[in-house]
Amino acid sequence: MKVQSYKVGPAANNLYAVIDDAERECVIVDPGIDSQWVWRQIKTQPYHFKFILNTHAHLDHIYENAFFRRNAGGMLCMHADAAKTLNEIPMQASWFGIDPPAPFEPDGMLMDNEEIPVGEERLKVIHTPGHSPGGVCFVGDDFVIAGDILFAGSVGRTDLPGGDMNALLDSIRKKLLSLPNNYTVYPGHGPSTTIGNERLFNPFLKEIK
Repeated sequence: MKVQSYKVGPAANNLYAVIDDAERECVIVDPGIDSQWVWRQIKTQPYHFKFILNTHAHLDHIYENAFFRRNAGGMLCMHADAAKTLNEIPMQASWFGIDPPAPFEPDGMLMDNEEIPVGEERLKVIHTPGHSPGGVCFVGDDFVIAGDILFAGSVGRTDLPGGDMNALLDSIRKKLLSLPNNYTVYPGHGPSTTIGNERLFNPFLKEIK
């Protein structure tokens, strides 16, 4: 699998396309605000779009769910606890000063340790609450798409509804720091990093190495 990153929207979100070139299959992760241009770019490739996945249900990660579901096809999936917060989307839109997104309903609910097929490969779902109750990460063969739980040199904020710093640090300790040091971390915002770098240098993780 390969991972392509696209920076989108006013919050500089990372949208990810996870691709198996051999089978020409693609999974889209977190189609955020102002990400329709990404679709116009990648639709020229001969890919079959199997899934649209959300790491969590904050507006800047799900804004173009309906657009990608309509145009790319495939199943739209998020964790059940994330789906419970979809009624908060109008409130979240007001924070950004924008209209709410086009309505959508998930096609499926992700579960901890579930495996999502991408061609001959698999993305493993790991439930990582803390930034939001329904937060998940997607683990590939040498990488993890981490949403807003872990960043280069930082961790996700927990002052939004459903945030919990103790739960966030527990998720990082039990789920992410159990991965090998060479695994690339693709966060929801900012540059990529590695598990090893964050284990050594992230000031928020000093107590949980």
